[in-house]
Amino acid sequence: MMTVNEVSRLTGVSIRALQYYDRIGLLRPAGRTEAGYRLYDDAALETLQQILLFRELQFPLKEIREIITSPDFDRTKALKQQIRLLTLRKEHLENLITLAENIEAGGKKTMDFKAFDTGKLDEYARQAKAEWGNTDAYREYEEKTKNWKTDDYNAFAKDFMQIFAEFGEIKDLGPDSPEAQVQVKKLQEYITGHMYHCTDEILKGLSYLYDGGGEFSANIDAAGGKGTGEFAAKAIRIYCAGKNE
Repeated sequence: MMTVNEVSRLTGVSIRALQYYDRIGLLRPAGRTEAGYRLYDDAALETLQQILLFRELQFPLKEIREIITSPDFDRTKALKQQIRLLTLRKEHLENLITLAENIEAGGKKTMDFKAFDTGKLDEYARQAKAEWGNTDAYREYEEKTKNWKTDDYNAFAKDFMQIFAEFGEIKDLGPDSPEAQVQVKKLQEYITGHMYHCTDEILKGLSYLYDGGGEFSANIDAAGGKGTGEFAAKAIRIYCAGKNE
């Protein structure tokens, strides 16, 4: 675990920015010290890398949050698109440098503005954003949260993690227990009520995030204790399988 001060020194992101990312639900710490200071694990740092890559591409924080919290967010696909966008940006900058060097050397006597054209970069970015947001679930999520303020996101995150804290309290009963299955239904209904219509298919897909070892798993285990993410994921898959028998 790293403190907020250590993360700030490592990444160059100010402490104030990290605190703001937490307040708006963009980057949650993995835990806190007894004194209440934020702590970050490897999963949180991986998410921060994603955020910073999007920031380098000049994505607004609101769009970044919507992308990385989308039920259809694919980290591997996003990274490939980021590489492509960064490559296009690199080509754009190289063209500008070449133009400036030619002007300095006196080799450019005509008014050449082609190097300033960002059309190719802008179009790829537009297509990438469209892919990340081109689902009914994403559009519903965007509509439901469009007027949310910081307090709304904080309240949602608190209630959402409380559901997993309750999963943690019943881990000893087994994922197929009636109590665990009722809790899965509560989770599904909460997501549907506050984000998007959470079908059994989407719910099952989310389960692989909950026990996948990344940020979701870490946050869930922080709320409900070690193994809660794995327990909840198993309960969800049993719940979905039972409804499709």
